[in-house]
Amino acid sequence: MSIQENKGMISIKRLEEFKQIVGDKNVMADEESLNHYGHDETEKLLYLPEVVLKPGTPEEVAAIMKICNEDLIPVTPRGAGTGLSGGALPHLGGVLLSTERFNSILSIDERNLQVIVEPGVITEVLQDSVKERGLFYPPDPSSRGSCFIGGNIAENSGGPKAVKYGVVKDYVLNLEVVLPTGEIIWTGANVLKNSTGYNLTQLLVGSEGTLGIVTKIVLKLIPFPKYDLLMLAPFASLEKASEAVSAIFRAGFTPSALELMEIDALKIVSKMVDSTAVPVDDSIAAHLIIEVDGNNMDVLMSDMEAIAELLTTFDAGEIFFADDAQQKAELWKLRRRVAEAVKSSGYTIEEDTVVPRAELPKLIKGVKELGKQYGFQAVCYGHAGDGNLHIRINDPEIKNSYGSEKMNTPLRALFDLVYSLGGTISGEHGIGLIQKGFMDIVFAKANLHLMREIKKAFDPNNILNAGKIFDIKG
Repeated sequence: MSIQENKGMISIKRLEEFKQIVGDKNVMADEESLNHYGHDETEKLLYLPEVVLKPGTPEEVAAIMKICNEDLIPVTPRGAGTGLSGGALPHLGGVLLSTERFNSILSIDERNLQVIVEPGVITEVLQDSVKERGLFYPPDPSSRGSCFIGGNIAENSGGPKAVKYGVVKDYVLNLEVVLPTGEIIWTGANVLKNSTGYNLTQLLVGSEGTLGIVTKIVLKLIPFPKYDLLMLAPFASLEKASEAVSAIFRAGFTPSALELMEIDALKIVSKMVDSTAVPVDDSIAAHLIIEVDGNNMDVLMSDMEAIAELLTTFDAGEIFFADDAQQKAELWKLRRRVAEAVKSSGYTIEEDTVVPRAELPKLIKGVKELGKQYGFQAVCYGHAGDGNLHIRINDPEIKNSYGSEKMNTPLRALFDLVYSLGGTISGEHGIGLIQKGFMDIVFAKANLHLMREIKKAFDPNNILNAGKIFDIKG
């Protein structure tokens, strides 16, 4: 029996066993709970699991996985449900395994600059906790105030700080993982260098919950920078703004964040949060948010002045320098809430493209041309400093790209463009459910075969987050 045929087959006996493992209150099958855990932030998709389980220890996860592996019951791991590629959608029914009870910071090792944390800890909570010790965990996705560290591990998240400090994979030293067959392993060691066998740790990072369920995480930390400065630069041309991005790096500067916001996206989010922090002028096409940080204020001031001077050669308008923490927070609030705002205004389809940063102007031009060709509106924003552009699409006739034949054609054209520019189809949101049909654009059959064989080695019965990244059969 395959897992597709097993949908709706969790027996009363197994439900009782689940209750014995995690306790009655942590087994939920009521309509409200199933609906809550049946969606994440991906488009407007809903798939109901048969039951929601909330284990609290690795041993409880292992016991659940052994039962599910024996009975071929699909298991979908879930963190905070902030994902944007359908990675936590239980589209095959079965068990939705929530990690929200794994919510402890177990230890902060100031001598070795490390932290051991459980996957259900909110990213911003972790960052604030280590900051109190003068330490810094840089990866900061826009949903950092609600997303879980475990979900960040699953998607190899980045965020604005990635341009200078790197993404999640650059900070993960070791993982405790429950395999689909129920074994509990550590993937590596709590050291900065490790050339001992295959790198299972990095294989698990970004695997989207398809290879194992992470129950403990060892992260590298760095000292927290003393100062940061923030500027906002307006441009009359979206392409000029994107051209300026590459020029900043070629001139020898490495901002701690470099974000692009198209004016339409800014108008929408400013209205939603009732903010006038950024003047909305029809003569402006886009803004760059540029931050520098470090331990020498004189150097940072000099860098900002030089960057501002450089931007004038790309027809930048009057540059706004944030004077205090409140102004900085207001600007970052606009940037971090833009996805929520544009989605609520009808831009329900989001693509997470990434290209070499010098190719951003061609990508943005191509996006606008595709919009005209296929009759949809698109707004662009994202982590311009590392070439990661988020594209939000509004088509009145289509709310979900997944399963839409009409949207398949323009998306394939978009991803063909991205690939032709040396890029790929996801920078930090993952493939999940909605992007898997486009994997052939960026990978040869040999690549996909190797990935499927890796999946088979970890999960021989294909029960863990099956149908994500790849089709179940194939």
